[in-house]
Amino acid sequence: MTRAISLHDVSKTYTRGVRVVDHLSLDIAPGEFLVLLGPSGCGKSTVLRMIAGLEEISDGQLLLDGEYANDLLPAERRMAMVFQNFALYPNMTTRGNIGFPLRVENPQADHRPQVDATARLLGIEDLLDRFPAQLSGGERQRVAMGRAISRHPSAFLMDEPLSNLDAKLRNHLRAEITRLTRQLGVTTVYVTHDQSEAMSLGDRVAVLRGGVLQQVDTPRRVYALPSNVFVAAFIGTPRINLLRGLVRAPLDGAMTISLGKQYLRLPEPLTRDHQLLRVQQGREIIVGLRSEAVRIAQPAAARPGEVLLTGLVEHVEFQGHEALVHLDTGSRPALVPELEAPRPARPARRRRREGSVLDRLRDRAGTLRAGPVVLLDDQPDDTGPPPPEGRLPGDLIVRTTPDIDLRHGMQLPLLVDLAHLFVFDQHGERICPAPARLPDLEE
Repeated sequence: MTRAISLHDVSKTYTRGVRVVDHLSLDIAPGEFLVLLGPSGCGKSTVLRMIAGLEEISDGQLLLDGEYANDLLPAERRMAMVFQNFALYPNMTTRGNIGFPLRVENPQADHRPQVDATARLLGIEDLLDRFPAQLSGGERQRVAMGRAISRHPSAFLMDEPLSNLDAKLRNHLRAEITRLTRQLGVTTVYVTHDQSEAMSLGDRVAVLRGGVLQQVDTPRRVYALPSNVFVAAFIGTPRINLLRGLVRAPLDGAMTISLGKQYLRLPEPLTRDHQLLRVQQGREIIVGLRSEAVRIAQPAAARPGEVLLTGLVEHVEFQGHEALVHLDTGSRPALVPELEAPRPARPARRRRREGSVLDRLRDRAGTLRAGPVVLLDDQPDDTGPPPPEGRLPGDLIVRTTPDIDLRHGMQLPLLVDLAHLFVFDQHGERICPAPARLPDLEE
C-alpha cells in the first residue's frame, strides 16, 4: 500500500546527547488525518518539524511517496505548515497573506481567482481587505489555513493550531478543520496535547511519551484497548481510575484481586482474559477502571459479570448533563508520575541544566517499548498515599446521572463491570484484556 509519509526508525538527538525522539517508525496513508498526541515535551512537534524539513533527522529515514527525503529542502517537500501563533504578515491584508506563497512561486501570474476561491472555501470573503490586527483569533487562524490551502500542498502539518483560542471557538474550528481536510483529501499530520481534539479529529492517533511511540491506532481502539497504563491514563475524561491490586488465586477457591480493604471476586468459570491473571498470583498489579465501568446500584440489580464494592462519597462534581462522584473505597491509587505533580523548581542555573538532563534520563528509563514505569510505593494495605497536588480526594471516580441526590459521607453500593476491567503489570504493560479482544472494534 502506498504511504504518503513514512518514518523509519527516526531519531532526533540534540547537543550533549539529549535524545528527544527515539527510534520512531510510523506510516501515514494518502489522505489520512493522523494526530500526534502527548504531553508537553514528548517530541511530537519535533517529529512534525522533521517531516517539514525544519529539523535535521539524526538517525533513520523519512520517505515521501516512497522516495528518500531526508536531504530535501523544506520548499522541495511541498508541504504547508499551520502554526500555533498564526504567523501572519502584519503589513499584508488577508488577500496578501493568502496569496503570498503563490507570488513566491510565480511572481508574474494573476493569483486573485485562486485567492478568492480559497477565501470562499473558508468563509472569509468579506475579510480579504483587512489586516491581521483587525481580525479576531479565529479569523486569523482561518487566514493562516487559507495561506496553507492556496498552494495545494502535498500534506498539511498543523502544530497545535487551536491552542491559543477560547474553548467555544476551538470546538467550532475543530469541525471546520475536519470538513476542510475531508473535502480537500490532503494528508494531514496534526500535533496536540489535547486528547479531546485528538479523539474527535484523527483517523488514527499516535501517542508519544518521552520521544517514544507508545501506541498508534484508531481513536476508538486507543480508548478501548490502551497498550499500556500511560496511554490509558492520558486518554479519557475523567482520567481512568488506577488502583494498586494483588492477585490471589487459591487452588480451592475463587480468584480475587485485592484492592486493599476490599476485593474484586472474579466469577467462575473464568473468562479467557481473567485466566491470564493466574500467572500474576501474589504479584502487585495495576487495575484500571473507567468511570463508566462502575455504577451506583444495589447488589440485587447486578447484571452478569458485575461484582460488588462499596464507597464513601468524598466529593460530587456536577457537570450539568452528568455528575462525577469521587469515592473512597479504601483502595490504593497507582500514580503515573508524568501525569501527576509538576517538577520542583531548581534554584541554580547550572544545577537546572544538569537536572534537566538527569530528569530526561530518568524519564527515558520509563519509556522503553515495554511500557512506562508506574510509581508504586510500599505502604501497608490499610493506608494510601495522599492525593496528588491538584486532584480531589478519593480513589475512584464514577460517572452517574445528575438527578441522584448524593452528599459527602454517604456510603454507596457500587457494581463493577468486569468486562471493562483493565489490568497492567508493575511496569505498566497491559495484561488484560488480551490483545485479540474486542474484534467488533476492527475498522
